[in-house]
Amino acid sequence: MKKFNQGIILSSLGSFWWGVIGVIYFKSLSFVGPYELVIHRCIWTTIFLLITTFFLFKWKKIIHTLNSLKKIFILFLSSILILTNWSVWIYAVSTSQIINASFGYFIMPIMSVFFGYLFFKEKLNFKIILSIFLVIFSILYMLYEFKSIPWIGLTVAISWSLYNVCRKLIKVETDIGLLLESFFIFPFALIAFFYLLTLEVNFFSTDNISMMFLLALAGPITVIPLYLYVKGVELSGLGPAGMIFYITPSFQFLLGYFYYNEIFSLEKFVSFVIIWIAVLIYLNNLYEKN
Repeated sequence: MKKFNQGIILSSLGSFWWGVIGVIYFKSLSFVGPYELVIHRCIWTTIFLLITTFFLFKWKKIIHTLNSLKKIFILFLSSILILTNWSVWIYAVSTSQIINASFGYFIMPIMSVFFGYLFFKEKLNFKIILSIFLVIFSILYMLYEFKSIPWIGLTVAISWSLYNVCRKLIKVETDIGLLLESFFIFPFALIAFFYLLTLEVNFFSTDNISMMFLLALAGPITVIPLYLYVKGVELSGLGPAGMIFYITPSFQFLLGYFYYNEIFSLEKFVSFVIIWIAVLIYLNNLYEKN
């Protein structure tokens, strides 16, 4: 019971970090621009993970993972997916579309269950099928009302759900996998950073040490909540942690609407009500399983 409670606390902290601290951090640096923010998130996540790997003595596990061509290929695919997720989410935060991004994280667990059915033949019960149907209905409603696809939310949800599929295909520790994924992204991030230097439009400069420090924080801001949440899943189980995850999009939505005063039309409210009903059905299903 003690481990379970610790797991609940850790997964709650990780979810809160994603939903509040991560939003406030990247929003406060939105003037830098999404392009440079993504670059620094990639670079400093890699550096931070290298430091933690050194102190945790996990080099043997990295070498063992690199001996498998299948794992390398899947981690390459997952690196593209996580880069896509980071890029779209930072773009959403930087352009005052946090509510749209929260839509993606509301539907992501439900979409993950659907992908579990598609790729791993996992069973779906009536409540899960109903949740999936409501998600699809909400998307079609947005398409009808706004005459456009809610691409930010869908990209966030699909990229993260497919990322989970990739990571489920291979047995690699979360931080080890993230480090190797970062290795694939790192060279491109460096090239992009030096391109900014040649254009002289970079905010990361020795002329502003405090700004350098703030941008370097993108590494721990990314990795720490991941450690907390994954450890919480290990101690409390996937079901309880899955329920707690909804702290993330809930706070994102609240911050976007109440703190950053993002526009939230009646039509968008209706679509979110449909999603919230789907989430409640999904959470009730998780509760019954646990």
